[in-house]
Amino acid sequence: MPKSLFQTEFEIHASKKMLFPYIYTASGLAQWMADDVTVNEDNVFNFRWEGEDHQAKMVAHRMNSFVKFEFLPETEEDKEDPSYIELRLEVNELTQMVYLAISDYNDINDDEELQDLWENLVYNLKEIVGG
Repeated sequence: MPKSLFQTEFEIHASKKMLFPYIYTASGLAQWMADDVTVNEDNVFNFRWEGEDHQAKMVAHRMNSFVKFEFLPETEEDKEDPSYIELRLEVNELTQMVYLAISDYNDINDDEELQDLWENLVYNLKEIVGG
């Protein structure tokens, strides 16, 4: 099944410095993004959603700015074209508002479903940070 890139962004009333641990650390991610997130000695993150484990490697990050997780291949097709999630903290220079920009590359080709999913996840994050 072909993969597609879904992108969305959400305004969050919190500083980039405050938000970064929630997108960068396993404990921060576990509070809002998945049922549980752990990281092993090889720096492989294990995201647990609805009883299923999904392993990802952090392939890029910049302090207080962004993080990108590339999911480890589960099929031959995944080896050639891996799924990933990139979480980017951006500031509107004019308003100084902070946005969480999400790029989700996967085989779910239903933008409405993905928008609902991310809205619910980011709602959880906003509840935690008060934003």
